[in-house]
Amino acid sequence: MTGVGAEDDIPLCERKTVTDFCYLLDKSKQLFNGLRDLPQYGHKQWQSYFGRTFDIYTKLWKFQQQHRQVLDNRYGLKRWQIGEVASKIGQLYYHYYLRTSETSYLNEAFSFYSAIRQRSYYHQVNKEDRPELVVKKLRYYARFIVVCLLLNKMDLVKVLVKELSEEIEDYTQRFNTEDQLEWNLVLQEVAAFVEADPLMILNDDNAVVVLSNRLQEGGVPPLEQGMVVGQLTLADALIVGNCNNQVKFSELTIDMFRMLQALEREPVNLATQSSKPGTLEPNEKPAKRENPHKYLLYKPTFSQLYTFLSASFKELPANSVLLVYLSATGVFPTGRSECEGPYDFGGVLTNTNRDVVNGEMVQKRSQAQKEMHCLHPGDLFSFTRKPLFIIVDSSNSTAYKNFSNLFGQPLVCLLSPTVYPKSMQDQCQRGSLFTLFLYNPLMGFLSVCGLSSMRYGLWEKAQELLRKVFHDIGQMITSSRVIDQAYLQFYGDEFLRLLMIRFVFCCTTLRLHKLFQPYLSHDSK
Repeated sequence: MTGVGAEDDIPLCERKTVTDFCYLLDKSKQLFNGLRDLPQYGHKQWQSYFGRTFDIYTKLWKFQQQHRQVLDNRYGLKRWQIGEVASKIGQLYYHYYLRTSETSYLNEAFSFYSAIRQRSYYHQVNKEDRPELVVKKLRYYARFIVVCLLLNKMDLVKVLVKELSEEIEDYTQRFNTEDQLEWNLVLQEVAAFVEADPLMILNDDNAVVVLSNRLQEGGVPPLEQGMVVGQLTLADALIVGNCNNQVKFSELTIDMFRMLQALEREPVNLATQSSKPGTLEPNEKPAKRENPHKYLLYKPTFSQLYTFLSASFKELPANSVLLVYLSATGVFPTGRSECEGPYDFGGVLTNTNRDVVNGEMVQKRSQAQKEMHCLHPGDLFSFTRKPLFIIVDSSNSTAYKNFSNLFGQPLVCLLSPTVYPKSMQDQCQRGSLFTLFLYNPLMGFLSVCGLSSMRYGLWEKAQELLRKVFHDIGQMITSSRVIDQAYLQFYGDEFLRLLMIRFVFCCTTLRLHKLFQPYLSHDSK
């Protein structure tokens, strides 16, 4: 409010409006800040708190809309403050998407972030001599870009990156701050992320066509009459990214980004939804979870990874599958062991930076000891008590080749090549070829063939041929008399069915390609 002497001139109802707004604003900040204290794992512990937070932001957003004139005159409400509320709501929807894997919440986050830009809520921030407000604006841009990437709005991403670059340049010139290198790194990361795909699809005007790679309606070979397959459902997925020097943005490597989309359905309303910014309906959840729940773990320590694994295992429903995707640097054994057990072949690397013992970094072990910052095959044995589907994309994926099935539950391991031809090793920073095949098999195939662009019409013809190939692969899997029964038990789930079919296509392509024949050494169980 304005000066103390002027308070007596303010009508009581307007004074109450300002008081109620301050209460809602403080309460919303308190609840929002409490979100970081919620456990990141588990499906139920966080839902009631999220519900209360959504409820208070719903009231706050509607309240400022209904009483904007009073708040402008009596409280001095600035447009950047409205933008901050909208940005917080966008963050809520984004984190709700991360916790539920429901892509409809991504659309809601996009709706609010888009409104901030369209209504220029942060426009006046640059005129104020407060660097912390400009940082809020820069962080908003970074979050908006992440949501646009996940929604495959690449044209808008390029526009936002250009605007962010201009904002960063203005910010660093005006305030001479120490975080200039950090923000320039953000620009470099998102630019590399956008350019990561090895192939461009061009229309007749030579413009790049952006296609979604989420599971489309009719995009999986159907179960034909007479096929005997299991009724298991993919319920949970751990997506782990710990590859050195791989393109990343906002704790999401390109491999993680691709795999999470391979495990999501294309929302029916993704292209047609025109939700009005300001419409808050967080409690209207879909009646049925369309996508498996996912945990995205960027460079986790072993203890963090094991905690999330245990939480997923504990809450896995009956007749459900846990998928573990490991995109990580290989860890190789330091010496030859007399007996070859589940801890003698190495595994994949977990993060060492946060593992501290007595205040000091753990020192390197002797050759007789096993690498402690490694996820060995034996570390996963406990979780084979329930159906487990493992994908390992690593230079030491073969460590998991002789994975023991101790409890008789369905178990499949899909393993990447460990070595690639020299002509393709330079591309590893832009994502693994193996994961590319699981995400977009035609792009993987064309990349192997050395193509960097293709006309959209030809792409569609190739996709039609690929659908026929996938249909044939599916029939071969279900009609085989020698195949491991685990494949058939997982085949009833559409996501797992497509991953297995794409894996077979990848294996066949690489085994038949002359460049790969001297290098290929991967297998599956």
